[in-house]
Amino acid sequence: MPAHAPAAQPNPDTLLDLKALDESLASTEPYPHLLVPNLLAPGAFERLAADYPPIKVSGFVTLDEETSTPTFAALEQELKGPDLTERLSRKFGRDMHPFPRLVTVRRWSQAKEGHIHTDSERKVMTMLIYLNSDWHDSSGGRLRVLYDGKNYDPYALEVPPLNGSAFAFPRSDRSWHGHLPFTGERRVVQVTWLRDAEAMNRKVANNHLHQKLKRWFGRLKPSA
Repeated sequence: MPAHAPAAQPNPDTLLDLKALDESLASTEPYPHLLVPNLLAPGAFERLAADYPPIKVSGFVTLDEETSTPTFAALEQELKGPDLTERLSRKFGRDMHPFPRLVTVRRWSQAKEGHIHTDSERKVMTMLIYLNSDWHDSSGGRLRVLYDGKNYDPYALEVPPLNGSAFAFPRSDRSWHGHLPFTGERRVVQVTWLRDAEAMNRKVANNHLHQKLKRWFGRLKPSA
């Protein structure tokens, strides 16, 4: 009998553990969503923490010459690649490959952020990957899956913002989510699947404008 082919060895440079996504169960209540306890490959969290972009403004920013780092450039390539999109397409029963992908990164949060919303109609699907080594706040800054657009309680799920926890959901008119106020360092990577190239270009342009305005008006990192 022919010898079995050797098992494929994991790439030591890979940052994502997509097998962990395959093994996580999606939920449909109160809307489709998926929580992956740890989407990062062994050692990836430490590499990303050591090379986190030097962002000084609050909110999500696009990765460019000023903000990107070698490790995050590699992460962006994996997040935009077909393997992640294929697995999420299977989980949610919809082909997400035709939609362009945008990666943005957050380092700082302000208390006014986190209001309950469903995302704009330009978005098709969103994944959030949290990169905080610990989280002492008992409620603030913890994303909640919500039942309506008014109440933080009750909630269906509260996402721990720790060490590679990932949360994904297709956008809909009832995909309510948000978190209680938090001010300080809150490390998150966001992947957004957008409806088309026009939506992508508009989103990138808006992000660049907001980053410039925050720099001009002195909205630097809030005190932790």
